[in-house]
Amino acid sequence: MVALRKTTRALSFIGFLCVLVSCTTKDDSEFKAQFMAYKALFIDGGRVIDTGNGDVSHSEGQGYGMLFAIAADDKATFDALWQWTKSTLMRKDGLFSWRYRPCTGSPSSCIDDPNNASDGDLLIAWALLRASEKWGVNELKEDARNIVGAIESTLLVEYDTAVLLLPGEHGFSVKSDETTSVQLNMSYWIFPALSELSSLSSTPSKWDNLFETGLSLLSNMQFSSYRLPSDWVRFEPKRGDIDNDKFKSKLTLENVISAEFGFNAVRIPLQLVWSESVRDDNELAEQLLEPYYKWWALEPTPATINLLTEQTAEYEMTDGMRSVKLAVDEIMNSKAAKWPTVNRKMDYYSASLTLLSMLAVADNAS
Repeated sequence: MVALRKTTRALSFIGFLCVLVSCTTKDDSEFKAQFMAYKALFIDGGRVIDTGNGDVSHSEGQGYGMLFAIAADDKATFDALWQWTKSTLMRKDGLFSWRYRPCTGSPSSCIDDPNNASDGDLLIAWALLRASEKWGVNELKEDARNIVGAIESTLLVEYDTAVLLLPGEHGFSVKSDETTSVQLNMSYWIFPALSELSSLSSTPSKWDNLFETGLSLLSNMQFSSYRLPSDWVRFEPKRGDIDNDKFKSKLTLENVISAEFGFNAVRIPLQLVWSESVRDDNELAEQLLEPYYKWWALEPTPATINLLTEQTAEYEMTDGMRSVKLAVDEIMNSKAAKWPTVNRKMDYYSASLTLLSMLAVADNAS
């Protein structure tokens, strides 16, 4: 009995220490180790470097880096990332120029495309909100709120019962007297971010409608015999004739940037299972995820497929793409993931998908 009391006191003391110093779980340690490698390989002075695309930086990458730094409890790196993002990419309207290409001039002169990308805007706002909650910095929450307001005024477009997310301010919408053609990228619908950022909006119902519109679009955006979504799709409604049940007849792959299930659309299943409301609706989750399971059942699984011709890539899924599959399997089917290692053999995007997948799993576990 004395030994039992001593053991109990010891366990209680260990528990008390855990509260004081925040005991680190195995998954937490693994993520931090992976982030240390990511930081060494892809972050320089607050700039996330896309090694697979001429060492450019873009708003998407900055958002990813900020999210990863928060998860790794690395505030110094987060602060450096946000400072570079704010001073280099932020536009006067509060959104962010999407691409920075290294040059010999001033940082502002290295912006070779000032158009924004809505996935980057959402990721940055989401990271700021999460950082404010983690570290208790209210100023970051206000920064996020300002971005949410800019997204609402510039990028959210209402068509009767639908709310669409423009991929960027310019170049994606063509209007005539009777029809409106909007080119969409469904991987920009970051469902868990939409849910969290709605709390910063004065009209949260608009964000709820955006969320539901995205699910409705994906339910009907199943092309080829594999019924997969494309990187880009064209939405062609007529005014006064918008109904979520009619989305299927209004989606086309004609004249789109890419008709592949490729490096953009690969993010869609991860962002679906990352959403609690999708996970909790078994029927909806099964319907939306079934095409990905069918695709991943191919041995080996090609990296991409052209959804018009069904021509597949000659190379297999990257490690980052496999990480998405691993995350979906762990979240939905309780299959423990063995993550690929972030190292010099990985480019920026594969490493980002790997850490993003690990973060989605950690969020689900918590």
